[in-house]
Amino acid sequence: MQGYKEPGFQERAAAARQARNTALAGLRAKPPVDEAALMQSQARRLAKEAAAAEKRIAARASREQARLDKQESVRLAAEAAAAAQPKVLTEAERKAARDARYAARKSRKA
Repeated sequence: MQGYKEPGFQERAAAARQARNTALAGLRAKPPVDEAALMQSQARRLAKEAAAAEKRIAARASREQARLDKQESVRLAAEAAAAAQPKVLTEAERKAARDARYAARKSRKA
């Protein structure tokens, strides 16, 4: 039984030449570029990119509107909570209310 025979320089050069010729033949066999088809594919790609950009802009606007709506609802809730709390009167306000009641009572008796 024979062992592995390492290829010599001539065999390696021939294999490289054959691979290069095969690759060149494949490139030569490729059909020429159709300009109309190229323009159509480019137009489709540009339309797709424009649609994606519009979608991103719409999503950004939607997120911004949601953020503004949330801010408004938080503000309204804070106002409602502030309105629901009983007002704490200061000493001067309590004295003014007491004096007004006293004056009303006096005017009724007179």
